[in-house]
Amino acid sequence: MSASLPSSMRKLVVKTLTSNFRKAVEIQTVPLPNPASGHVLVKNHFVGINASDVNFSAGKYDPSKQPPFDAGFEAIGEVVAVGDGVSQSFIGKSVAHLSNGAFSEFQAVAGKSILEIPSMQPQYIPCLVSGMTAKLALQESGNLKPNEKVLVTAASGGTGQFAVQLAKLAGCHVIGTCSSDKKVNFLKSIGCDHAINISTENLGQVLKEHYPHGVDVVYESVGGETYETCVNRLAVKGRLIVIGYISGYQQPMGVATTTSARGAAALPVKMLMKSSSVTGFFLFHYANQWKSAFQELSDLYVAGKLTCMVDDGSSERKGGFRGIDDVTDAVDYLYSRKSVGKIVVNLASSGSKL
Repeated sequence: MSASLPSSMRKLVVKTLTSNFRKAVEIQTVPLPNPASGHVLVKNHFVGINASDVNFSAGKYDPSKQPPFDAGFEAIGEVVAVGDGVSQSFIGKSVAHLSNGAFSEFQAVAGKSILEIPSMQPQYIPCLVSGMTAKLALQESGNLKPNEKVLVTAASGGTGQFAVQLAKLAGCHVIGTCSSDKKVNFLKSIGCDHAINISTENLGQVLKEHYPHGVDVVYESVGGETYETCVNRLAVKGRLIVIGYISGYQQPMGVATTTSARGAAALPVKMLMKSSSVTGFFLFHYANQWKSAFQELSDLYVAGKLTCMVDDGSSERKGGFRGIDDVTDAVDYLYSRKSVGKIVVNLASSGSKL
């Protein structure tokens, strides 16, 4: 490898299984890896923060995986070295990648899995986990038709922003939930037809009043009582897509408690009487479609047809989130419900905490 590269790097490692991300991880300094045959070494410039980072740190997605293991799973960066079987022409290219261990200053990644990007803009980070989840979930499970009513929960978040815009591009009427007037304004700016501030409005009542016949598709990521409300407000032949349950991610049992135990028991009856459906979607089951989905989203962004809002935390601290040390703060920021769009951390330089 080039003599200009450092001999060591810093990364986040899960040392204890817990949904408290700050307690789960520690920063370790390790030797810089040599890319194996067919792999490239990427200097990560920006990493994305996901609500499900706490699920991985708690071992909820793969109970067989025991610490220590690397944290984070999406980044964009620059190829700085290549292994055998990979063309030297890749060195210097800007790439995106979706792979375990992204909360690291450098990362060895399989060459076949990297995604080339035109430039090192953080706006390409949202097109990975967040954007691909929205695109593939709506594509595979939504079966969107023009003029249908689509409800997106947590619509101003990393993946919600994509669900809103993709549904609009499909010719749908889009309803989005959020938790502040600032987020309402953001949703309106990306084309959301009806933004609902659930901090001041009752979701169930608003849906019943404005959409008495129900909504055709729900893109649901909150869980708990929000999920129950969405089930109850489905239209005949409605489709509810569960892509997450953030209200329960930090709970000991992993799910949010609700006031209605009867709701789950009544679900089959509700589905039957409306010919409706509830479908789960987990991005990692669709890996064979990642490259095409990412390319389509990137093309829409470059063409100016898609907004990829990023939140670097600059509203919280001067200079925003910078360096490996700030990743835990960025995760906490996500759960504060203050962020708008996709939270990113700049690893290219470290900043002060002023």
